[in-house]
Amino acid sequence: MYLSWKSIFNYDLPERKRTLGTHRLQAHVLENGKIDLLFVEFSVNNGSDREESIRGMEGIVRQCRRLSPGTDICFLYTAAEKNLSGSNPFNIAVHEEVAKHYDLPSVNFVARVYAQTQAGQMEWTELAPDGYHPNDDGHALYASFLQEYLDTALVPDNTCSISGSALSIPPLEERNYEYGNLLDFRGADHADGFELRELTPEDPLMNWRFGTEHLFTDSREASFSYTVTGQSVGLLLYGPDSGIYSLNGGPFSAINLFDEWCPLAFRPIIAMFGIQEQRLELQVTVRITGDKDEQSKGTSLRILKLMYN
Repeated sequence: MYLSWKSIFNYDLPERKRTLGTHRLQAHVLENGKIDLLFVEFSVNNGSDREESIRGMEGIVRQCRRLSPGTDICFLYTAAEKNLSGSNPFNIAVHEEVAKHYDLPSVNFVARVYAQTQAGQMEWTELAPDGYHPNDDGHALYASFLQEYLDTALVPDNTCSISGSALSIPPLEERNYEYGNLLDFRGADHADGFELRELTPEDPLMNWRFGTEHLFTDSREASFSYTVTGQSVGLLLYGPDSGIYSLNGGPFSAINLFDEWCPLAFRPIIAMFGIQEQRLELQVTVRITGDKDEQSKGTSLRILKLMYN
């Protein structure tokens, strides 16, 4: 059946990371062998959408509990200039809602860094020159914080546990991404006017360490359609030559995913459609308009993966 999408979510970068992380979990983490302890960290950038943050973090927890029940989970909160305005900034507070709901432990590097900077014991930019990514001294500091926690948590018979609660706990957000996954683009109903391409070693690539085979078109006559059963559906797209696309589950709606990072490299960007109240058959058709952002190098559509939950 076709659905009329009430909204198309083009999340800011922090929200994209959490949402994409949930959909990548099975293929890029859980299918690679037994995991004893999973650290989850998406706290560096400030996200502003509480519900989407919870959908992503809770989706990771519930999906991991369902597919790998023997895996322990621990949240980590790392520092950045943006979240050093206090010891418990908004995005960390939202993640803590999820941690407390499932009785999961967390290690708050931010609170320790904030306390030390406020006491004049350190300058964060000396440990993370770009404000985000630690240098060797910054990594050593993080390692010491984590070691302190593990020394306590892993003491035999200690009441401090790294194990979470059972999956029987009701979700915080009913429309979380517990069933989020990636689907090969070959699962499409049709891909008329597309050709198979792959990036070369000379092509700049960021935030993706996996295969770059994808479907490409810059023809306005091309059309791509796929059907999944789930609660939400989306596309994983990328390219510094991205165009503006028309997407439909009813009336077509235009969407521009180009942002300030796109001119630098091929980088995965997600387009998620409105989340439904229940799981059902969802069908989406996408085509290009021939228009583009003024910074884009082209009007192409590159489809890397299909997303569904």
